[in-house]
Amino acid sequence: MTNSKNPSAIRSQEEITQALLSLMHKHPYGEITVKQIILEARLARKTFYRNFESKDDVLLSLISKKLNDYFDIVNNARADVLETVFSFADKNRELLTLLDKNSMLHVPLQRMNELAPKLLTAQNKQLNPFFKLFDGLDSEYLITMNIGAVWNVISLWVHRGMTDAPEQVRQTIEDYLQRAKQTAI
Repeated sequence: MTNSKNPSAIRSQEEITQALLSLMHKHPYGEITVKQIILEARLARKTFYRNFESKDDVLLSLISKKLNDYFDIVNNARADVLETVFSFADKNRELLTLLDKNSMLHVPLQRMNELAPKLLTAQNKQLNPFFKLFDGLDSEYLITMNIGAVWNVISLWVHRGMTDAPEQVRQTIEDYLQRAKQTAI
C-alpha cells in the first residue's frame, strides 16, 4: 500500500478496503478479482494501482493497520493484555469472521509474527507488560510463543462464532495459568 497523507488517497484506500470486505461477504476471497473490487468501489483502475499492488495488499494493509493499533495499546500498557486481545477481536469481529469463513485466520498470525519483534525494540520498555518477563531471555522465542498461544485461542473463539463470553474464555486461561504455576511444569 502506498502511504499517503493526501485526503483523496486516504479516502480511495478506505473505499477500496470497504469494497473488498463487502465482496468477501458475498464471495470466497480466492474468487474475488481486482476488477470486482474496482467496480464495487466505483473507482478507476489506476486509482486502485496507485494505492495498492493487489487484493492481497489491500487485505494485508488493513490487517497491519489494525495490528499496529493493537500493539500500540499493549506496548503502552493502557490495558490488561487479555482484555486488550478480546477487545481487539470483538472490535474486529467482521474482519475476523470473514477471514475464518475463508480459512485465512493464519494471515493476521503471520503478520503479528513479522511486526511484534520490530515493535518490541521500538517501544517504551517501562510501560510494556512483557518487558520484565522477557528481560535477559531470547525475546523472539517468547514473543512467538505468546502470540501463537493467544492467537490460537482467539481463532477458536472466532471459529465458534464468538458466542462464549470473553470473560469466560479469559477466566479459563487465567485458571490454567494459575494451575501451571502451581504445578511447575
